[in-house]
Amino acid sequence: MRISLLSKNLLSLVPLVVALSCSNPLNKQSQQLVSAASRPLVMAYYVPERDYKPEEIPVEKLTHIIYSFTHVIDGEMRFRKPEESGPKLEALVKQKERNTDLKVMIACGGWGADGFSDMALTEESRAKFIASAADFIEAYQLDGMDMDWEYPGISGAGTMAREEDKENFTALMKGLREMLDGFDSPKLLTFASAGWKRYYDHIELNEVMKYADYTNVMTYDQVSGVSKYTGHHTPLGEVRSEDIAGTPFHDYLDSLYQTGANKDPDPRSAEKIVNFLIDEGADPKQIVIGSAFYGRVWKGVPPENNGLYQLAKGIHIGWMAYHQIRDRYEPDSNFQRYWDELAKAPYMYNATDSLMVSYDDTVSVRLKTEYVREKGLGGIMFWELGNDTKEEGSLLDAIDKAALK
Repeated sequence: MRISLLSKNLLSLVPLVVALSCSNPLNKQSQQLVSAASRPLVMAYYVPERDYKPEEIPVEKLTHIIYSFTHVIDGEMRFRKPEESGPKLEALVKQKERNTDLKVMIACGGWGADGFSDMALTEESRAKFIASAADFIEAYQLDGMDMDWEYPGISGAGTMAREEDKENFTALMKGLREMLDGFDSPKLLTFASAGWKRYYDHIELNEVMKYADYTNVMTYDQVSGVSKYTGHHTPLGEVRSEDIAGTPFHDYLDSLYQTGANKDPDPRSAEKIVNFLIDEGADPKQIVIGSAFYGRVWKGVPPENNGLYQLAKGIHIGWMAYHQIRDRYEPDSNFQRYWDELAKAPYMYNATDSLMVSYDDTVSVRLKTEYVREKGLGGIMFWELGNDTKEEGSLLDAIDKAALK
């Protein structure tokens, strides 16, 4: 799961009893899928904090926690610094004693992580990676793995990409599924996917979903760190081009559409990509949408529309963890919070310093969780748990309460 420049746990997840099918390998792991009537999954991507205290991680409010990251190193799945990361992962796995239903997984990749295209290129190179992943999962007694290749067929941050990545990604996921099915206990396979349509031109969605339990859709960074235009970076609601007519952001999106750089002229959103995936044939129960436990900040933003959908005179100045937004911006009277009914998303504007902030707060993550339930989706995930506040009324608290309704 990437960032560019970037209660109590459910009483039990009741497995679905589904007949095994030779034509659909996913059915071998079907007990991992939950029905729409059950509590949605709550998946946390997690990067160990500087002051790492695994015993204080709120695992009782999670169904899954995904330790981030391993990388592709010499064609294998490894930690860059196993002497540091290994003991931390072992300590995290021990937290299952506090929540016996918790699934602890490992993520491989992330924004700017290279080596995937080369690793997936041949049957031999895929087999080498898959064998290393099996050894890793066995060594740390994990419940599964998350593939975060950003992106097959599309270079992210200068990573290698080939046209053949499309078919090779399918072959890789098939091999990983077969490997995971070889364990005595059920193992999960997920992959991080983009929240925009062009990504899906470069993967065989319906084939890949035969092997994955869930796709974790990164419905954040929808306006990225390289954008000079302000907008919602993690909106839930679908906004159309005509809804933002007359704004600089509208004109920018329209120009991308006219040149073919974007597949449509509308802003991106969770609702938009979910509807697209379902129309493409994805099972809603296998779709997990994302929430951002961080905000994006622009400077030099004019006051029109309270800074939303404007061309900043400066550039995007970076991301900010939610706990920092709560500590620094929410108490600051110069920052005014606004709510966009169409996007179903909050934003802040500071007219004194010409700053605009796009982020998720407790209201928006609650609405996303309720949307997951209403739509019958698999669950909600977020990047990343360490960015949340440790105080009462955290983002995870809001998700947990909505998930238990």
